[in-house]
Amino acid sequence: MGETPWGNRYREGVILHRRGKGVRLALDNGSRVGIIGGGPAGSFFAYFLMDMAERTGMDILVDIYEHRDFSRSGPPGCNMCGGVISETLVQMLATEGINLPPTVVQRGTDSYVMHMDVGTFRIETPLHEKRIAAVHRGSGPRGIKEMRWRSFDGYLQEQALGKGAHLIRAMVEGIEWKDGRPQIRTREGLIQLYDLAVVAAGINTSTLKIFENLGFGYRSPQGSRTYIGEFCLGQKVIEKCLGSSMHVFLLNIPRLEFAALIPKGDYVTVCLVGENIDKTLVESFLTSPEVKECLPAGWAIPADFCHCTPLMNVRGAVRPFANRIVFIGDSGVTRLYKDGIGAAYSTAKAAARTVVFEGISAKDFERSYWPACQALSSDNKFGKIIFAITRLVQRSRVARLGILLMVSKEQQSEVREESMSSVLWDTFSGSAPYRDIFMRTLHPGFICRQLWNTIRGLFLDLKMRMNAGIVR
Repeated sequence: MGETPWGNRYREGVILHRRGKGVRLALDNGSRVGIIGGGPAGSFFAYFLMDMAERTGMDILVDIYEHRDFSRSGPPGCNMCGGVISETLVQMLATEGINLPPTVVQRGTDSYVMHMDVGTFRIETPLHEKRIAAVHRGSGPRGIKEMRWRSFDGYLQEQALGKGAHLIRAMVEGIEWKDGRPQIRTREGLIQLYDLAVVAAGINTSTLKIFENLGFGYRSPQGSRTYIGEFCLGQKVIEKCLGSSMHVFLLNIPRLEFAALIPKGDYVTVCLVGENIDKTLVESFLTSPEVKECLPAGWAIPADFCHCTPLMNVRGAVRPFANRIVFIGDSGVTRLYKDGIGAAYSTAKAAARTVVFEGISAKDFERSYWPACQALSSDNKFGKIIFAITRLVQRSRVARLGILLMVSKEQQSEVREESMSSVLWDTFSGSAPYRDIFMRTLHPGFICRQLWNTIRGLFLDLKMRMNAGIVR
């Protein structure tokens, strides 16, 4: 190969840049990139990489390894996720040229309904702008009779393929170093050598264990068990019982941290996050009075329905990069409990930008990609504080009454930025960083109103107990 405009030398599709006495690896014409995982993170990376490479005049080959077929319903096409995306992300994707069609977005959710044992309140979209969308990650739950909606993951994959990436429908079984480059081996016997390997396999796979034995210090993310169930109720029933709202529950059920009912066409998705979620905890939630009020009269848990208990990334991976390899999305660092698709977008774009404009060495990733991961990790620390406070509220009837009184009053007037309504909305939807949400709760006006409504909740609790004959 010949000289580039910068006077660098080509070698096996990789260009060697001289920087002082060091040598930097970078992609150029003829380079080959293998992406392990064709979910949102993998598709986002392929899309951005091909787009940026085209703009810089670079001709590269990109393969996406994904054994699942997102056009199929049930487990073969499912990515084990609740499937909620914020309006902020929808708008960001539009600016990237990824416009989600109505056949992908199941239902525009315009409000949250918070259910507690002390009462229920509705939170309308702040300023009527921050909506959320519900999507199916595959083409629908197991047993679906009519596929009226397209897969979100499948649509993103189509966008990546439209940019020129190639799909290899195979399961990655191993990866080795050959002549200093990653070589990917599939269960079907395919062996391919690449200049760069990008891992977007998620946390619910044994594939990540392969990389822990490659000797560069990678350690898989720490996961927490969650629960997702899909119940077919019919569109008319869902419209009557749940409307266009996402229903969130703050209940004093042991081991349960977060729970939600998400309407999607003919189905309602149940999402539970907590500690050691098992059948007993799921039944306790679904049979609680607050949940039964949201479901049709006489509804009972069916004997057979589509459900899973996937792991959720709650602590990022250790050293998610090395020479010629980088981990994105859930395989690396993601947002705590919320907006995993948004984190896949941000980490994939940061990695693609690093690869195209900086290089593919460990130092390049540490300098230009790792800061994006650290930003997510740092923000998650504030998220842990927020959910620790939430757990305290779950155990305090007075605190729950205080929130009920505070939000009820706010929803009757103009919602201000430091309101409890806006804090709860952004916490549930992932529309704002945890740090921003936490800092809003430190506003003097917010603290004063919260204390005042907690005091009101204390007196209201005493009054209710006296009326019930509990306190004399």
